[in-house]
Amino acid sequence: MPETKEKSLKEIFEEIEQHKCVVQKGIRLLDEFIAGPMCGRCLPCPMGSYEMRLRLQRLAEGGGTEADIEAVRTIAPKMLETSMCKKGKDTARFFMDTLDAVPEEYAAHADGACPARECKALFVFRVIPHKCTMCGDCLEVCKDFAIIGEKRLPNRLGYLPFEIAEKRCTRCGECIKVCRDEAIEIVDIRETQTVEA
Repeated sequence: MPETKEKSLKEIFEEIEQHKCVVQKGIRLLDEFIAGPMCGRCLPCPMGSYEMRLRLQRLAEGGGTEADIEAVRTIAPKMLETSMCKKGKDTARFFMDTLDAVPEEYAAHADGACPARECKALFVFRVIPHKCTMCGDCLEVCKDFAIIGEKRLPNRLGYLPFEIAEKRCTRCGECIKVCRDEAIEIVDIRETQTVEA
C-alpha cells in the first residue's frame, strides 16, 4: 500500500485559494490542518482549531451569529500567542488577517448570506416563471431530479413553468449554465423565508 505524503501548510494555503468564500477557505484550512500538519503537542492548536471549525461550520450552515465571529476573533490571537510551532501560528494568523481584511464577509454569513455563493445552505436556485419557456434543457441536465415540470410540446396548452425542489437540489449550478433564457436565478435563503407576525 503506497504511503500518502502529508500536505505541508504551504500546499494547504495554495489549495484553499480555489475558494472565493472566506468561511469556506477557513473550513478547508482547518480540515486539512487538523488532518495533517497539526502535531497536537500543545493545547491551543487542537482546542482552538476544533472550536473555530465548529464556529465556521455554523456560519456556513446558516445557524451562525455574531457570537461565533467573536469567538473566532478571540481564539485566533490566543492561538497565535500560545502555539509552540509555526504551523499553529500561521493558521491563527490566517483568521486574524481575514477578520481584519474582510469583516463584512463574516458578518454577511452571520446574517444568513454568502456573498461568494459557496455556502450551499445559504442560497437556493429559483425559476423565474415569466422567463421560463419550458424548453427542458435544465430538466435534462439535472442529475438530482430537482427540476419539476414537463417539457413543452407544440400544439398543447396548460403547461406550468418548471420549479426547483429545494430539498433535492444540491446547488451544482448546471441548470443555470444551460438556461438560454436566463430564467433561473440564485436567491439568498433569507429572502425565501417568510416573516411570522
